Amino acid sequence: MGTQPSAASHPLTDDFLEYRSLLFAIAYRMLGTVMDAEDMVQDTFLKWQTVSKSQVRSAKSYLTTIITRLCIDRLRSAQVQREQYIGPWLPEPIVSDLSADPNHRVELADSLTMAFLVMLERLSPIERAVFLLREIFDYDYDDIAPIVDKSTVNCRQIARRARQQVTKPRSRFPSSPEQHQQLTLKFMQACQQGEMEDLLQYLADDITLWSDGGGQVTAALKPIQGSAKVSGFLRAIYRYQSKLGFTPDLELVQVNGQTGIQFSISGQVETIAVLETTGQQIISIFFIRNPQKLKIEQTHPSSILD
Repeated sequence: MGTQPSAASHPLTDDFLEYRSLLFAIAYRMLGTVMDAEDMVQDTFLKWQTVSKSQVRSAKSYLTTIITRLCIDRLRSAQVQREQYIGPWLPEPIVSDLSADPNHRVELADSLTMAFLVMLERLSPIERAVFLLREIFDYDYDDIAPIVDKSTVNCRQIARRARQQVTKPRSRFPSSPEQHQQLTLKFMQACQQGEMEDLLQYLADDITLWSDGGGQVTAALKPIQGSAKVSGFLRAIYRYQSKLGFTPDLELVQVNGQTGIQFSISGQVETIAVLETTGQQIISIFFIRNPQKLKIEQTHPSSILD
């Protein structure tokens, strides 16, 4: 992806390195993939190298402006590509082990969960930028306005519309981390044993399951809705695996700040599963199966925090 920043490459490099984690955090939430986020960070660095220090009042604001505008442009082209994507498109998961600092996991929970990133897909690129900068990164509207080339009043209106689009009534009452982990454990046990009847009591009546294979591996081409259909789909997967005579290894991992499940066969990660839960119910299931999104070594547990 080009030359990486080095301490002696440019007098502005220290400023860039100071805010690199913030830039990645913005880009990942804007774009939903690690590779694209890294590309945007690298492109920001290249543009930053050409800037005269006399032009810069605030390195943070200047860098945020560069990366936000780059992400808006990338999103506009990505939306066209995603219209041609085979099956549901889900964000690339950031996976790490469960030993991460629990305080960091709580901090991550609101703005990095798979459910939150999926909801962001409802927004236009400008709406997404304004919403994230205001609601997640706590920028003032006066600071956001020049970044997106809108008036302060317009930015307030954009943020209000965005909030209305991404708010789901039940998502206001998420499970506690402990409840979420217990439900994930029950889900994992059901997948291991094929005991879907026991799991059924925890599935919301209007649950939705998304499966992202990107046309490269077997996956449901449309979201599956309703507890009966979802449990039937899970049961069919179990029977298919049993018929072929293989059983995947299941492991609890941290997925975007929440407990999730990693499915592996012969050491190769096949699926990452993460749930959206409220109280004692599972309201959404996300299966990420596209091999391009399962390069687990490309994780950034320190970079996603800001």
